[in-house]
Amino acid sequence: MFQVDEKPRDVKIWASELLSHLMIRARADAWLYFAVAFYFLGSVLLITATGHAEVMSFSLYFDQWTFLFLIFMPLTAVVVDYAWVIFRFEGKRALVARKTFSPQRLAHLFSGMALLMALMIFQGTFTSIKNLLPILRGGFVYDHMLANADALLSFGSDPSKILQSIGVVGIMDWNYSILWFILCFGTLFFVATSPRAASIRVRYISMFMFVWVFCGNILAGFFMSAGPAFYGAATGDHERFAALQAFLSSPDGPLLAHSFQTYLWSLHQAGTSGLGSGISAFPSVHVGLIALNAFFAIDLSRRFGVLAFCYTAFVMLSSVCLGWHYAVDGYASLILVGAAHYGVKAVMERRPTLSGTPDSVILAP
Repeated sequence: MFQVDEKPRDVKIWASELLSHLMIRARADAWLYFAVAFYFLGSVLLITATGHAEVMSFSLYFDQWTFLFLIFMPLTAVVVDYAWVIFRFEGKRALVARKTFSPQRLAHLFSGMALLMALMIFQGTFTSIKNLLPILRGGFVYDHMLANADALLSFGSDPSKILQSIGVVGIMDWNYSILWFILCFGTLFFVATSPRAASIRVRYISMFMFVWVFCGNILAGFFMSAGPAFYGAATGDHERFAALQAFLSSPDGPLLAHSFQTYLWSLHQAGTSGLGSGISAFPSVHVGLIALNAFFAIDLSRRFGVLAFCYTAFVMLSSVCLGWHYAVDGYASLILVGAAHYGVKAVMERRPTLSGTPDSVILAP
C-alpha cells in the first residue's frame, strides 16, 4: 500500500503527485487502449464492408455502463475505503480522509474509470460482431454436431435431462442471470480501480478481453451454434430438445432464463440489435469469464481458488440445465482460458515491462 503523512499537504504538491500517478497508469494501460481501438476500428470496417449497419451496437451500453462505472461503483468504492480505514485507524478522520483521497488511490480510481469507459466501447463492439456472425455464416450450422458430442460424452443422454432433476433450478436461474454479472463486473471494477490489484491489472483486463474476443467472437464464428434452448428453431428439429423447451417455458421453470432467451430470439428474428443481443453457444463466455476469475483466485490463495472453481463448476452445470449451452461449450472455455491464463502469465513474468510501470515508482513533484 502507501504511506500516510499526518501533516497537512500543499495542494500543488498533492495535484502534482496525482498527475504523476495518472501518467504512470496511462503508460501502463496504453496497450489496452490500443487493443480496444484496433478492435473497434476493425469491426466498423467489417460491418461496413458487409453492408449490415443494422447490427451496430456501439451506443447501447452508454446509459447502463456510465451509471455503473462512473457513478454507482466509484461512490461505493469511496464509501467502503473510507469505512475500512476508519475501522483500521480507530476513527482518526483526518488521517482517513488523506488515505482515502491520496493521489495514488485517486489516480487508480480515475484511470480505472477511464479504462472502463473504453471497455464500454469494447463491449458494444463485441455485441456488434456477435450480431453479425449468424448472418455471415448463414445461420447456426454446428448445433447438431455439438449436441451429438454432448450425448456421446454423457453416455447417450443429453446432459440437460439429467440436470433438471437436481432440484435447484431457481438458484441456478438467479445465479446465472444476476449473481454472475455482479461477480464478473464487480471484479472487473475492483481490478481496474484498486491499488491492491495493480500488479495484475493489465494482465487481468487483457485476459478479460481475450475471453470476449477469442471465445465469444472468433471461435463462436468458426463453430456457429445457438445452443439447446434454440435448437429446434435453429435446426428445425423440435423433437430432440422438446422436453427442455417444455421445462424452460413451464411456470416452475427458470423464468429469468426463459424471458431472456425469448428476448434474444425475437431480436435475432427481427434482425435488430439490443442490449446483450446476439446468440452463440460454443464456447461459453459465461463459463470463460468466471473461470478467468478462478484462475486468478487460485494464484492468490489455494483455498479461495478451490471455492472459485467450485462456483465455476456450478455455472457450467447451470448453463446446461438452463438450456444456454451444450456441456462441451463449458469444457472448451475452461481449457482455453486456463491455457491462455498461464501462457500470458509466463510471458509477462519473463518481460515485466509488459505489465506496465510498477506502482511503487513515484515521480517527484
